[in-house]
Amino acid sequence: MSEIKVIEGGIFKDYRGQISHVNDLNMDEVARFYTIHHPDTSVIRAWHGHQREKKWFYAVKGSFTTAFVKIDNWENPSLDLKPEVFHLSACDSKILCIPEGYANGIKAEEPDSILLVFSSKILSEAVKDSWRYDPHWWMDWSK
Repeated sequence: MSEIKVIEGGIFKDYRGQISHVNDLNMDEVARFYTIHHPDTSVIRAWHGHQREKKWFYAVKGSFTTAFVKIDNWENPSLDLKPEVFHLSACDSKILCIPEGYANGIKAEEPDSILLVFSSKILSEAVKDSWRYDPHWWMDWSK
């Protein structure tokens, strides 16, 4: 069973516009946030992992294919790890909660997509726990 959690939100629309929410998100562990803007669908941002950092992902605009692998050996991970793949869209208000120990990858499904990312570590801690791997490991992003 996956340690990755999906927190469902909702979208309310009326004549004044739209409110997207994820009211069940507990932000006690969040230390910072940032956005990732993908102007086109050809960019693959993978694989970036953290041993001690949690992340939360939310599509603000457009949509993304997101994938996560639980790293078995940080210095020399197995090449046969199986990613858990999720679709995030601004049309479906939900957040993916990724625990420590995973590497993540993202690819926009629509041009000009924006992903909001929350992190449990301040930047000076996060950069000391940053692991990068070949983007073509573990997943064929063309599918």
